[in-house]
Amino acid sequence: MKGLKKNGGVDGIAEKVSVSFEEGVRTSDVSTRQKIYGCNRYTEKPPRSFLMFVWEAMQDLTLIILMICALVSIGVGIATEGWPKGMYDGLGIILSVFLVVMVTAASDYNQSLQFRDLDREKKKISIQVTRDGRKQEISIYDLVVGDVVQLSIGDIVPADGIYISGYSLVIDESSLSGESEPVNVYENKPLLLSGTKVQDGSGKMIVTAVGMRTEWGKLMETLSEGGEDETPLQVKLNGVATVIGKIGLAFAVLTFLVLTVRFLVEKALRHEFTDWSSSDAMTLLNYFAIAVTIIVVAVPEGLPLAVTLSLAFAMKKLMNEKALVRHLSACETMGSATCICTDKTGTLTTNCMVVDKIWIRGKTEVIKSRHSEGILEMGISEGVLNLLFQVIFQNTACETSKDENGKNKILGTPTEKALFEFGLLLGGDFDAQRKDFQIMKVEPFNSVRKKMSVLVALPSGELRAFCKGASEIVLKMCDKFLDDSGKSVPLFEEQILSISDVINGFASEALRTLCLAFKDLDDPAYEGSIPDFGYTLVTVVGIKDPVRPGVKDAVQTCLAAGITVRMVTGDNINTAKAIAKECGILTEGGLAIEGPEFRIMNPQQMRENIPKIQVMARSLPLDKHTLVTNLRNMFKEVVAVTGDGTNDAPALHEADIGLSMGIAGTEVAKESADVIIMDDNFRTILNVAKWGRAVYINIQKFVQFQLTVNVVALVINFASACITGSAPLTAVQLLWVNMIMDTLGALALATEPPNDGLMKRAPVGRGASFITKTMWRNIFGQSIYQLVILAVLQFDGKRLLGLSGTDATTMLNTVIFNTFVFCQVFNEINSRDIEKINVFRGMFSSWIFTGVMVITVVFQVIIVEFLGTLASTVPLSWQMWLFCVLIGAVSMPVAVVLKCIPVERGNPKQHDGYDALPPGPDQA
Repeated sequence: MKGLKKNGGVDGIAEKVSVSFEEGVRTSDVSTRQKIYGCNRYTEKPPRSFLMFVWEAMQDLTLIILMICALVSIGVGIATEGWPKGMYDGLGIILSVFLVVMVTAASDYNQSLQFRDLDREKKKISIQVTRDGRKQEISIYDLVVGDVVQLSIGDIVPADGIYISGYSLVIDESSLSGESEPVNVYENKPLLLSGTKVQDGSGKMIVTAVGMRTEWGKLMETLSEGGEDETPLQVKLNGVATVIGKIGLAFAVLTFLVLTVRFLVEKALRHEFTDWSSSDAMTLLNYFAIAVTIIVVAVPEGLPLAVTLSLAFAMKKLMNEKALVRHLSACETMGSATCICTDKTGTLTTNCMVVDKIWIRGKTEVIKSRHSEGILEMGISEGVLNLLFQVIFQNTACETSKDENGKNKILGTPTEKALFEFGLLLGGDFDAQRKDFQIMKVEPFNSVRKKMSVLVALPSGELRAFCKGASEIVLKMCDKFLDDSGKSVPLFEEQILSISDVINGFASEALRTLCLAFKDLDDPAYEGSIPDFGYTLVTVVGIKDPVRPGVKDAVQTCLAAGITVRMVTGDNINTAKAIAKECGILTEGGLAIEGPEFRIMNPQQMRENIPKIQVMARSLPLDKHTLVTNLRNMFKEVVAVTGDGTNDAPALHEADIGLSMGIAGTEVAKESADVIIMDDNFRTILNVAKWGRAVYINIQKFVQFQLTVNVVALVINFASACITGSAPLTAVQLLWVNMIMDTLGALALATEPPNDGLMKRAPVGRGASFITKTMWRNIFGQSIYQLVILAVLQFDGKRLLGLSGTDATTMLNTVIFNTFVFCQVFNEINSRDIEKINVFRGMFSSWIFTGVMVITVVFQVIIVEFLGTLASTVPLSWQMWLFCVLIGAVSMPVAVVLKCIPVERGNPKQHDGYDALPPGPDQA
């Protein structure tokens, strides 16, 4: 403050940075100012390079052990078998490890790029500034020192600055100071800090520091940015992966012990126990490599990868569908949503408001024309018209500015703009009105007051208060109304009832109603707060906000999907009911209630009434918060909440999924939300729910596929090691299976787009088991089929296939490996739908799935036919290839038979994600 006074206050600062408050910064000076004072950007950590992801992928302990095994294998191999034959086994493992590392690194790197794009999108915030003598909307990144910034409720202060002027400006500085008590900013306490939030009022500030030179920037320098938290599903699946990993470790140790003991027993029986050669060491090393590879296959590192891939894919797609997912977990949680508490204005309606009806001089007029001539035919007297201009133009948060083409542009909320445009249509002159009157005090609109008041000094020096707001609130403040001649006449009970009927009539036609009133003050030196009694009612306006096209269908789809839609609005009960009926939200037997009525309910009444509530009108932010809290705690619902105002932040934070509006939403609401709906459209919320369900089910498909491969690979190698003393699948072959199972499987199954059938199922219950009984049925059924086939081939394959000669064992192992891989290829197709028999629907329209299938088959042909020395395989005849493909294809009819076996559902209240909804009364 001393420094500010020393520099001549805010006027002195403006002079030093060459800015006038009326003109603002010249656009031509912006680049110069950025060079001198810096840009309004925070220094970000440099992005990690691809090589860093490669290095991270190589830190996997099992892969390190495999690489050590490979190097030892090369050393022993060259010593015993010479160059180059001794290198083949070790080189095969190194190549396989390299492939796994590269694919993992590429996947992680691509995901980090996607998150960087999303992060950039999250930070796109616009702010109103005065530049070149007119008001403009610019990105906060383009803000420079000297900019004159407009601040209103819900804005985040974009840079450090000094207060110029304003009304009742209250700032929440808790993000910087940690103090929960808001701070009043005025002439004697004018410092504004970047990152703080406007809680109430409005004002203008001049920017004095940007980017890293702000207080927030200095704080950022001391912090290292943390990564994205794991989502609940990732945490749950990491637990599953740990259990499977431990089972795999046990199998690996057992396999190594069985193979080693058999080898030592056989050596003792041949009386060679004391005679050791390098080939014996090679055999033991090979056993160890097989054991390590079993761990690699058993540890399902593909699970977290599948979740991340699926969520990143869904986030990218939702970006294209106008939904910005700020927190990964929101995407999967939205799939479990059982209830959506939605706003009315802007979400269900278009938020493009116009005055449709007006009550004035005791008469109701319909505004049919959008031209001033048609409106003036109403025959309003000059005195009444003059007062109407005053209540509209003096008491408004709207401002006008010229755009690039020199045309007038109105800045303000949709409701304010509708009134303002109506005043202009009547022939009013905003600038002339503002020039003759001096504004003394302003109480901006907020959700608690539900009104906006202003105190002005008339040209004659007298004081006059103007008030506009929710009809029933302003009407209670009035004791007079304007008659036809423009005189104030007393408002008796009869007139109050008549005006209430007009308000209810407007509201029943889904019009938002506002009352506009004024009061002359006797004391010209009055300095108290703006009065809230003794007003003269001028007019009641009905503002129309049409329902968005497609909202009714979206609501019906939600209801069909078991998602209850509740409208929570600050609007009149009749308006809310009319819109709710039009959207299909308010149904027979549903309850429409007002906030005050809800507030006084005791817990027992809430338990009885909350399930029936479909509309809550005249609600305060606290009512919304209470409703959400009770739905979550009392009824264990998974609740999604939409909000656009600063006052919605507590409810958005309390809900399982907070959905903020991108157009009408304040920055505070966006900061509190998990998902930002960029087009403010209810249909987009439905898309988020659909993609959330797709994510959940895609992960389930992948888990079913991966567990089947795990069971088969572990059991066949272990059983074979115990019985024959050798494992049919080598380390290189198992690493390739691991690639199919983890990375390629995750890519194929985790990126399946949602289908319409997803929205005909009940939501997944909070406590529902992730691996359902249906999945266990499919996993064990497929595993048994594959194990029987592979066991028959392992123990009687030579006779069945007529194999003989020196390479008969290698040929049989190649057939077993090939059959095993094709079983997985067809099982991946089976896993596209866990319940339904037709798994081909939409398969060829998913180019990722088709591409993965083609790549898997092509690589399998190359490994078997051309990389035999590395993969321990021999080329096969076309008859053998056909045999392997047919055995794999038989897994599809096996899957059909399995899906016909009924599964016990358990508790019907805990849906497992596959239950169809119970039939409605008309279907029963």
